[in-house]
Amino acid sequence: MYDCATEDKELKKVGLELMFMTPEKGAVDNWITAVELAKMVELPVDTVKKKLVILKDAGIVRVKGINPKYWKFDDYSFQRMPEDDEIYLLLCSFDDVDFDKYFQY
Repeated sequence: MYDCATEDKELKKVGLELMFMTPEKGAVDNWITAVELAKMVELPVDTVKKKLVILKDAGIVRVKGINPKYWKFDDYSFQRMPEDDEIYLLLCSFDDVDFDKYFQY
């Protein structure tokens, strides 16, 4: 299980990018590979893969395929997470989030 003694900024970056994924960002039906995601969040691919596994273990990210694996945020599962879950709290703390990078107004 995930234990966040301190805020995991990399996990938050990966989680929020998946949460706000749109077809306009290049994802096919909102499914994206770890390599594509790593380029978007400007983190090493290995780091992104580790964070994706944490999110998958939490039940809020789905994966399909083998090589390459495609990842997708699961809104349904996220909305049903306990409100005191550490990952839920991390992804819902929007104090330091710049929404302009996720949306074009």
